[in-house]
Amino acid sequence: MALRPVQVNVKALDASAVGRFWAEALGWSAYRPGVTTYVGPAGGLVWPAPVGLGIDVVPVPEARTATKNRVHLDLATTSPAHQAELVARLKTLGATPADVGQGDVPWTVLADPEGNEFCVLEPREVYRDTGPIAAVVVDCEDPRAMARFWGRATDWTLHEVTDDQASLRSARGDGPYLEFLRVPGAKTVPDRVHLDLLPYPGDDRAAEVARLRALGATDLDLGQGDVPWTCLSDPEGHEFCVLAPH
Repeated sequence: MALRPVQVNVKALDASAVGRFWAEALGWSAYRPGVTTYVGPAGGLVWPAPVGLGIDVVPVPEARTATKNRVHLDLATTSPAHQAELVARLKTLGATPADVGQGDVPWTVLADPEGNEFCVLEPREVYRDTGPIAAVVVDCEDPRAMARFWGRATDWTLHEVTDDQASLRSARGDGPYLEFLRVPGAKTVPDRVHLDLLPYPGDDRAAEVARLRALGATDLDLGQGDVPWTCLSDPEGHEFCVLAPH
């Protein structure tokens, strides 16, 4: 039994506008399958995306706080010229420079139109085949513990683990990485960005949720009421949802 990460969930006051931003940023398409705006590869809505992770932008009434998100996206580039072009294009789409204390680094930190931070990376060989999203990055206090939990929660393969960082990727070797970076301080406020997981066809969602609780996940009440998904937190308080199979 295992779950597969299928999408990055982003909360937004204006889900349509944020969805359009991410679709144009990634060269994908924005779809409106319901109240949310789903961003996935062009060519028609296919969910879940066969390779990589989609982005599901969910409308919420609350504005983002000033606290930095503990989860963000890293975007891949293929050359210094591509990096510069992408940064310039993203700014024309509504992205703004963001200072998260990064100092002098070879990547560029930006924020989407509602302030969610993301990075445009310099070219790195490890991300040459990930697609436009290089990694989903999670700030944490203990990368080793996070890698243990998420490695058991999902069917993704551990690629690297140290005291300072850990990374997992789909066992098929495609799509983005899931990375955990050590940062000082614990999580204090709900995030605007989280992962959604999906059981495989034929697997029992309730049994998967029970398995996650045994691994250290805790139930999370966000006021979601009676919904067909389950909201949980990992051992460091990062929110995630287990979706119902369609």
